[in-house]
Amino acid sequence: MPFTLLVITQPKQVATEPNLLVRLFEHGLAVAHLRKPGWTMAEMESYLQLIPLQYHARLVVHSHYELAMRYNLKGIHLTEKSRLQPQTPALLRKLWGRSVSTSFHSLAEVARHRRRYQYVFLSPIFDSTSKADYRSNFRLEAVQQAIKQWQCRGGYVPQVVALGGIMPANIAQVQQADFAGAAVLGGIWQQPDPVAAFRQLQSEIR
Repeated sequence: MPFTLLVITQPKQVATEPNLLVRLFEHGLAVAHLRKPGWTMAEMESYLQLIPLQYHARLVVHSHYELAMRYNLKGIHLTEKSRLQPQTPALLRKLWGRSVSTSFHSLAEVARHRRRYQYVFLSPIFDSTSKADYRSNFRLEAVQQAIKQWQCRGGYVPQVVALGGIMPANIAQVQQADFAGAAVLGGIWQQPDPVAAFRQLQSEIR
């Protein structure tokens, strides 16, 4: 897959966020992850209804997974808790053909997991800009070596997306380390102009 820039929503409710997300889609955003821990299904539905139908196929939900079918979304992102729930295999069968992703925090976790995901988040690659004291313990050289090893083996190869501290100054390093993409939260929403921040990130991708 070509190197892809993804955006994760802010966990809290921000009145301007849906309109800004639509503007990001208009400027080429390929995938947005709706991560709203603690939200009810009704709150999530209200948010989805603010996004034009033409962009629903670019949306991934982190909770209330049935909404992915109801609103014809791109797919779902399994949390660590939901990965372990006994009903998850049946859920994934219902979502056959949709994107399924998850998050890991070490190369060992990625290597030993055998469920086939479209892509996985690996974090934090750099010190997080959105979570205080969430510091990276990765070396890009080690990550690149692991990704190359996985690509050389037969069968399922995880597409690894970098998360944590992604900024214009380092996104080229992420691409050079053979990540499939980069997911951004603070690098977008903590900036004075999120759309301008997104476009600057785009401009740094080779």
